[in-house]
Amino acid sequence: MKDKNAYLEATHKILISLGLPRAQQNERSALCLLALLNLTPGKAWSDAENPLIGITPIIEWVREHYQKDYAPNTRETIRRQTMHQFVDAGIALYNPDKPDRPINSPNAVYQIEPAALALLRNFGTHAWRDSLTTYLSERETLSARYAMEREQNRIPVQIAPGKKITLSPGEHSELIRAVIEDFAPRFAPGSILVYAGDTGDKWGYFDAALLSELGVEVDSHGKMPDIVLHVKKKNWLLLIESVTSHGPVDGKRHVELAQLFEKTKAGLVFVTAFPNRTVMTRYLGEIAWETEVWIADAPSHLIHFNGERFLGPYNPPT
Repeated sequence: MKDKNAYLEATHKILISLGLPRAQQNERSALCLLALLNLTPGKAWSDAENPLIGITPIIEWVREHYQKDYAPNTRETIRRQTMHQFVDAGIALYNPDKPDRPINSPNAVYQIEPAALALLRNFGTHAWRDSLTTYLSERETLSARYAMEREQNRIPVQIAPGKKITLSPGEHSELIRAVIEDFAPRFAPGSILVYAGDTGDKWGYFDAALLSELGVEVDSHGKMPDIVLHVKKKNWLLLIESVTSHGPVDGKRHVELAQLFEKTKAGLVFVTAFPNRTVMTRYLGEIAWETEVWIADAPSHLIHFNGERFLGPYNPPT
């Protein structure tokens, strides 16, 4: 991978996957992360390094290797709007060589955190997804911290054996947990979690790199379904809406999701999840044909809304 834009796009996906807030999902932060890794164009992710580097050297590094010229007066923006969040998120260390260095010292430096370095060296390999899951399961994302949710009040969700994430408290997250822990093992065994939304953190869990591999470019403006599962064996993407207060996969939403995922070669399966039949009855007249309905309090059953298949995509991969 030698193209500079390819590095920036990959780093953007990484920032999303690591749970950085929207304000840090930008070119400036991507370039700073590349500088922390000394990842010059043409270099493999597996060869990422961990130099000690200050703000001015970051600006000079970016100018030399990515031809982006930041003015000297952007130092504070980089410090306050990128590096500060990297440190808060545990991605970078501040003055690891001399922790007692004065805060305003011109000699202040940053360094990629060892666990983050080990994770990012796996980017683009088969080990990336497992490494990302392990890394996130051991850390609360920065967006979640900014939401000031206390961990004991958050909802734990098991996404793989021994691996958990947490979502903001509430019935919506409870239903998302039920889909991942009860629906997926029954109707999509062996599936991989690609995305799980969160009322407090839009990217509750998001493997942006996997979605890109499946032909879907990350669009921060596109309205993602609540849950996306990839059934690798069949190459299906299950697009699941968790309905507690908002609507199901109706005709309009069906079209929106089909357009959002139109570039993938995976077959698309549309599913609406309800907590119980009482909630489902409110929306019966709106549910789109050729979709599936799952009810959490009757987890072993699936309701199929017509069509020639029971469970499967209507645009099978060629």
